[in-house]
Amino acid sequence: MGRHFTALKQGSGKMSKVESPGNDSGRWQIMSDRETENSQELWGGRFSEPTDAFVQRFTASEAFDRQLAVYDIAGSRAHAEMLMSTGVLTADENAAIQQGLTDVLAEIEQGAFEWSVAREDVHMNIEARLTELIGDVGKKLHTGRSRNDQVATDLRLYLRAALDAINVELTRLQTGIVTLADQHASTVMPGFTHLQVAQPVTFGHHLLAWNEMLERDYGRLTDCRARLNVSPLGAAALAGTTFPIDRDATAAMLGFDAPTRNSLDSVADRDFAIEFCAAAALLMNHLSRISEELVLWTSAQFGFITLPDRFCTGSSIMPQKKNPDVPELVRGKSGRATGNLVALLTLMKSQPLAYNKDNQEDKEALFDTVITLGDCLRAFADMIPAMEANETTMRQAALAGFSTATDLADYLVRAGVAFRDAHEVVGKAVAHCVNADCDLADLSLETLQSFHGDIKEDVFEVLTLDGSVAARDHFGGTAPNQVKAAVKAAQDLLASR
Repeated sequence: MGRHFTALKQGSGKMSKVESPGNDSGRWQIMSDRETENSQELWGGRFSEPTDAFVQRFTASEAFDRQLAVYDIAGSRAHAEMLMSTGVLTADENAAIQQGLTDVLAEIEQGAFEWSVAREDVHMNIEARLTELIGDVGKKLHTGRSRNDQVATDLRLYLRAALDAINVELTRLQTGIVTLADQHASTVMPGFTHLQVAQPVTFGHHLLAWNEMLERDYGRLTDCRARLNVSPLGAAALAGTTFPIDRDATAAMLGFDAPTRNSLDSVADRDFAIEFCAAAALLMNHLSRISEELVLWTSAQFGFITLPDRFCTGSSIMPQKKNPDVPELVRGKSGRATGNLVALLTLMKSQPLAYNKDNQEDKEALFDTVITLGDCLRAFADMIPAMEANETTMRQAALAGFSTATDLADYLVRAGVAFRDAHEVVGKAVAHCVNADCDLADLSLETLQSFHGDIKEDVFEVLTLDGSVAARDHFGGTAPNQVKAAVKAAQDLLASR
């Protein structure tokens, strides 16, 4: 993944960039003995020799988990407040820790914070800097917690904010699609099966099919957010802590619905990350299907839509080209989301309880999915409402391929002909049109009656494109008035969020 990672500010619903090193070369520099020793100040009492320099670099995660910093500090603030309320910290100690965390956060946001691979991860980088700023009081912050419950809390806070931002973009995309559907409730286009012309539909109806897929995605992401919104803080390493803590208080301060119920599961669980990646992979799959249609529709062979130039690129050798790069890239990026889901499932499938170092590998896959999905939704939310439908081309395409053949069969059934017999009659009429290079609507009444005597003058009402779509006047159908009603229902649903 790219070396610029996206951090989501809690509660803001906006994305801001947190820059990590431009390359990995720094991770492969030989550390001095002093650096190695410093890395063990927070946990090295049991060890008789320093960690091998390569092993320290190999096991460090600060290069990517630093984007959890804002959430790590939020968790530390709540933990310190709780320790003060239960008497573990004095008011002065808590005040010093809170001010120190404010200063650390300011350094991070200003780009002045010195990240160190020797300090392994985001948690130890922040705690070490806090201790540098406020002295030994900073060492008391970790009382009653472990990096195990700390990172589990950070990840939930991060993903909760990410979900809020993603759902904002998803809602924006859906709003654009529904608005476009309203404008094209009566615009006729061919509907396809097997990529062959099947029956006429309206463009608005087709766009609302996209919205239905995305509405299910919104529901899955919302469900995922509800399930992840519990606090692991206080579970400590795996068994809880002997200190008097108030897990309900820290959960409430951090906006969680409740604390997790089992300390062992609290630090071992990554279901919330997997569930998000599963929902994201399915959403990206839907965006990929939409992308495929956009790519087809912009081609000269279809010509159904025109994308604004700002969402396309040209060719370095063919001056006539206008390439739909945005939908093509979204289609390609769907593979990343699927791969990240498989990676997380594989990561967790054979881990015993509770925390294992394997779980360090959960972050890059999760972060990549968050960034990829957010970027793709933003691109589509900007692009799709701006695309133009080529209505004449769509209508001409619907006239090809005998798209009203089923309407003729239905007409015969209403006249009392068994459907299978009607099917055969219309098949023969289509074969005649193929040989004559014409459409069913081009046939004279006399010619149509040669296929079946029950065909009357009113048959031409169902052989027109407008008559065909208007006839499907039921809930979920493609009739323009049904499309208008579906648009209103979708708009009301979106407005209720």
